[in-house]
Amino acid sequence: MIVRTSVDATPGGGEVGADSVVPPAEAVTPLVRGAAVLVELTEAGGTLSLSALERATGLARSTVDRITATLARMGYVRLDGRDAVLAPRVMELGNAYLAALRLPALLDERADALADELDESVSLAVSDRDGIRFIHQATRRRAMSLSFRIGDLLPAERTAPGPLFATEWTDTDWHRWRERRAADPQDRGFPAVPPRERPSRDEEFERAAARAGRDGFALDDQLIEPGLVAVSVPVRDPRTGRIACVASVVSHTSRHPAAGLRDTLLPRLRAAVDVMRDDLREAPAPEPGAGPMGLATWTGASKQELGREFVESLARGLTVLTAFGEGRAELTLTDVAKATGLARATARRALITYEHLGLVTRPTDRTFALTPRVLSLGFPPLSRTSLPQIATPHLTELAQRIQESTSLAVLVPSATGDAGRVGGTGSGPEIQYTARASTSRVMTVNIALGTRLPAYATSLGRVLLADLPAAQRDLGPLHALTSRTVTDPTALAYALEDVRAQGYALVDEELEAGLRSIAVPVRDRTGRVVAALNTAMHPARRTLEACLHDLLPELTATADRIQSDLHVAERFTHVALS
Repeated sequence: MIVRTSVDATPGGGEVGADSVVPPAEAVTPLVRGAAVLVELTEAGGTLSLSALERATGLARSTVDRITATLARMGYVRLDGRDAVLAPRVMELGNAYLAALRLPALLDERADALADELDESVSLAVSDRDGIRFIHQATRRRAMSLSFRIGDLLPAERTAPGPLFATEWTDTDWHRWRERRAADPQDRGFPAVPPRERPSRDEEFERAAARAGRDGFALDDQLIEPGLVAVSVPVRDPRTGRIACVASVVSHTSRHPAAGLRDTLLPRLRAAVDVMRDDLREAPAPEPGAGPMGLATWTGASKQELGREFVESLARGLTVLTAFGEGRAELTLTDVAKATGLARATARRALITYEHLGLVTRPTDRTFALTPRVLSLGFPPLSRTSLPQIATPHLTELAQRIQESTSLAVLVPSATGDAGRVGGTGSGPEIQYTARASTSRVMTVNIALGTRLPAYATSLGRVLLADLPAAQRDLGPLHALTSRTVTDPTALAYALEDVRAQGYALVDEELEAGLRSIAVPVRDRTGRVVAALNTAMHPARRTLEACLHDLLPELTATADRIQSDLHVAERFTHVALS
């Protein structure tokens, strides 16, 4: 749904909107406009030209330029030529909601285990007014893949969770739903689902809700698109008895006919939900984490550097969302001001703006809480991102700075006979290139994505091997690829311990004559090395000392930036390493 500067809104569904068209007098206009830009980028799949953003939001081009420059400064978007691209750091907004909600952290392992047991996709969803929004997905890897992205919004009447949530709707909720249906009969306000091909009567969903209330489960028999079926069961809050979220098993008619879901999948789903409910009952109260720090200093410095291109009120307002989190689900105005370092008046205006946009609600007269609609600010397109996608922009910037090719690789088992393997014997662990950025030199390192090389003879491989316990390295036979290749197991073991201690690997003509490379690790949120980053060149271009003095700091800084994005992205989603 297009969000204009006046914050056009539907009566119920759709994305960020408000119950009144005119924002309250105290609303922060740049914050309204910034949210509109993020929503448009989200609905477009993560990328839009600046001209397209101008048309979609109805904002002046100069305003779009200032907003995107501010979002880029925050790390929420990346400006790529004339395009604005959502960047992984924008996921911290959705992470704030998911952390405050706690349900993904408490229940995701149960959902993943059920998906493994049934060999079907399993999802968790929460209610978002008269729609549903996914907060966790455990997806089966098949050619016919069935799942939505975390944060996607669907109309309640076209899903299995919808009738269950509708059992708790008030008369006002039903009225809002009917108004939305009348205003948007084809569900154009829900980009995550195909437009409705045939109209349906309100009575059909009303009967489905009554049936769900009676049976305690609900079915989706190809309501979204032909072939897709699902069965859902509510996970109730043990304290209140109300629905906390809904767990669903999703399949297709070639595996399970809709009529058979009750017998084939429902019993195991109910058993898993019983355990989920016990998990909620036994979960200890969370310890409040730290809120954002140093905001005033950072925004002041950014304003001084960028001048009028930096919209300080937008940056400060977005940071208000990150004041919420685990142990900080409901905050008073004083809490928000203290967490962000903002003046109470500034925090108050931001919260009023968010309440108007449907991003914040008031559980009590004194407290504020995030709503699921925070996920509409950039989360869905990035919820399936991969480490190569995260790393590539950083590799490109690094290659431009140092004027050398840069690469990212992961450790893989040997693949004897693989067409992508170069060198080695195929009897030990290998590295596989997953992302690269090249320069325009006449003589440059040219390695295709997917290429595999023996790990023991490469800087990338040594960084990855060094993180493994010695007992798990199992290098296999070490063959001399050049006269410099280390082939003595003891000498290589000492070399790997040095790499582990010093945090980098420098390999000089051991893989190929005339090839010198230096690599550093990339770590996940647990500290495990999941990839390695390197640059390679001919020895005539840089001495070993120059590699350490000039290149190592650049590599380390780039790895830090990749890790920072990775840690945000993987907090509540699975980030594929290749």
